[in-house]
Amino acid sequence: MILITGGAGFIGSNLQAALARRGLETVVVDNLGSAGKWRNLAKHPPARLLPPGDIEGFLESRPPLEMVYHYGAISDTTATDGDAAWATNVELPRFIWHWCANHGVRLVYASSAATYGDGSAGFDDDPAQAVLERLRPLNLYGWTKHAFDLRVAHAVATRQPHPPQWAGLKFFNVYGPNEYHKGGMISVVKIKHDEVAAGGPARLFRSTEPGLADGAQRRDFIWVGDVVDVSLWLLDAPEVSGLFNVGTGQARTYHDLANAVCDAAGVARQIEFIDMPAPLRGQYQSFTEASVTRLRAAGYVGQFTPLEEGIRRYVQDYLARPDRYL
Repeated sequence: MILITGGAGFIGSNLQAALARRGLETVVVDNLGSAGKWRNLAKHPPARLLPPGDIEGFLESRPPLEMVYHYGAISDTTATDGDAAWATNVELPRFIWHWCANHGVRLVYASSAATYGDGSAGFDDDPAQAVLERLRPLNLYGWTKHAFDLRVAHAVATRQPHPPQWAGLKFFNVYGPNEYHKGGMISVVKIKHDEVAAGGPARLFRSTEPGLADGAQRRDFIWVGDVVDVSLWLLDAPEVSGLFNVGTGQARTYHDLANAVCDAAGVARQIEFIDMPAPLRGQYQSFTEASVTRLRAAGYVGQFTPLEEGIRRYVQDYLARPDRYL
């Protein structure tokens, strides 16, 4: 049995689908709400679906779990409720970490590329506490993810009890099906698709970095299927533990992304630049690029989907069809 927190969410439901295809029994912890999020699980329902408030009671019943994927979080980069973010992104994973350590259950948890802040300290996923302490996240979400990474690093360095396998995954800019409930946190690919599908141009933020051209901001965009492949590899490689970046290792410009969306949608390339909203200024990462050296050294040999192919797949196989769900 495998537990997935956030299993009805974007990455979690894609992972749930993959585990269901393997014939594995899963328990999903999540809220479905009333915005159609249930459709993320419609084609591959879990054995059980629990609200987040029931997770402690469920774990205390000592279920026969093989692995916990803790992918649930407050992931809004504009979140301002510090108490809620700390409770969800630090205290809950802390409880799960200790439970897995005490019961010999393997754990994979979601960290984030937001922990790297403006990138001035690099994008090295070295789990050493001294390296992590140099990072300066730009927002509350990134800070809480960073705070938990620091707790894990300290626990491992001081040889405190830890799960028999543990892995923290620093997800970069993930895009793909089943993200439709995410509101303002939906991927740029989906937003640009909706703009061009409505007959308008793809709108990109003007650069706020001196010397950086509009549209030249670069991010490491990764197809959700590649994220799932890394997650499954860890299930198949119980000897692997550590903190790992999950990105392609190749940053691409927003200009490239917008052109790829237009091409996939079969419309003429057209881009319009707009001012960056005030709430994002000072919190916006103009460059991210995963170092995947440690992931490769740990034995991961899977290939990452090129941006143009991932966008083509997303637009033509999902967004252009009546049933957009995986």
